[in-house]
Amino acid sequence: MQSARIILFTTPTCSFCRAAKRYFIEKRIKFREVDVSRDQRAAKDMMRRTGQMGVPVILINNRPIVGFDKPKINRMLGIKN
Repeated sequence: MQSARIILFTTPTCSFCRAAKRYFIEKRIKFREVDVSRDQRAAKDMMRRTGQMGVPVILINNRPIVGFDKPKINRMLGIKN
């Protein structure tokens, strides 16, 4: 179904990160999770790409979405509600 490359930048305490993970799992969408609280290089990379430190940041084919913006995720992945 899916050919998009998805990276989800998270922290363990972020409720929106958990919601995003749950959503991807429910939709059977493969993603790679990166915990920026443990990976300093990833945190810097996320900051460079988006200009902010807030999570979640979702990269879909290297295009960032800041926050758990379900309509934007669906649009970028071609998911019909």
